[in-house]
Amino acid sequence: MNARTMATVSLKNVKKIYPHSNDQKKPKKHKKGEAPEEKKANLQVTEQGVVAVQEFNLDIADQEFIVLVGPSGCGKSTTLRMIAGLEEISEGEVIIDGRVVNDVPPKDRDIAMVFQNYALYPHMTVYENMAFSLKLKKVDKKTIDEKVREAAEILDITQYLDRKPKALSGGQRQRVAIGRAIVREPKVFLMDEPLSNLDAKLRNQMRAEIIKLRQRINTTFIYVTHDQTEAMTLGDRIVIMRDGFIQQIGTPQEVFNHPANLFVAGFIGTPQMNFFDAELKKTGDKYSVMLYGTEFAISEEKQASLRAHGAAAGPVVLGVRPEHIMLCDKGATSVKATVDVSEMMGSSIHLHVNANGKDVVLVIATVDLPEDHKFGYRYGEEVYFTFNENVVHVFDKESGKALT
Repeated sequence: MNARTMATVSLKNVKKIYPHSNDQKKPKKHKKGEAPEEKKANLQVTEQGVVAVQEFNLDIADQEFIVLVGPSGCGKSTTLRMIAGLEEISEGEVIIDGRVVNDVPPKDRDIAMVFQNYALYPHMTVYENMAFSLKLKKVDKKTIDEKVREAAEILDITQYLDRKPKALSGGQRQRVAIGRAIVREPKVFLMDEPLSNLDAKLRNQMRAEIIKLRQRINTTFIYVTHDQTEAMTLGDRIVIMRDGFIQQIGTPQEVFNHPANLFVAGFIGTPQMNFFDAELKKTGDKYSVMLYGTEFAISEEKQASLRAHGAAAGPVVLGVRPEHIMLCDKGATSVKATVDVSEMMGSSIHLHVNANGKDVVLVIATVDLPEDHKFGYRYGEEVYFTFNENVVHVFDKESGKALT
């Protein structure tokens, strides 16, 4: 593919507001003592309408692979559609390759979009589907043929060019949809949950295909997913969203090792991080943390971060990832627990235990299991666990922001 398909993308203070419909006025004011209706989502509602995306600021470099990730309703697909020109921008600017495109129609933005449901024309063959956008641009037949066959070779679908979409599997259809986007040689490649309709095995396979594809075509990718595994494996940087707001932007390793708040910490990582109500102790300028009457040391790196945040002694939320908790013998820095569930996962076991009424998950490699527990643990069995000083995360109890 030609090297011309490169672009920077910038979003400056982008906001999306969906106006109230005629029968959906702004929320009623409640009388004193009257409980407000429970909201299903935490999106801000203003006089103008429902704010789906708030103050979105992001600079995407040439050929960077950016992943927007978050739960349903967080605004990630709306953001992608604003970049594509399929949604109007309420406030702010979208800039592609140095040009403000707020009022530029989608066909003139030099972008290509791959949808979740493939959006293939059922009456056309694979070849005709892939060639369609080039025919509309009145590209000559020889060039169309070269581009379609080159894209088909990259995606390993040459043998399906004469078939119609109904004769293809889900994975093959998704390849065709990607191929149709590739032939246009867009500046920006947009993908809206392209793998969510596929089964788990095919999803893993297609994820690898997208990584290979990215190596072969020099294009800026913006990818939307709710699957954090896709986000971690595909993205150069991840943008984590919630309720229309950006929570954190960083490399996969950064957001995993240094989550900005409780939401990010719980969202990234499988199984999710364990959270404990704990007490932060301060003696001079040294910090430690009390959990269930046991004092745990904190590494010097974490100490420095706590000092930088001016953390005061008092209640905090302690976070520890399941893979960082170890089983141990009863000792000065151990927590007693009883086994609820032992899940054998092959190379590891997921141990669900109850510690002081709190559900805790541990991930333990089977090679690290004692000989008498090679096949897991029995319900109600008593165990002790601990964790190292350098793997703890401390969060402010009120704001949820990370202190380490």
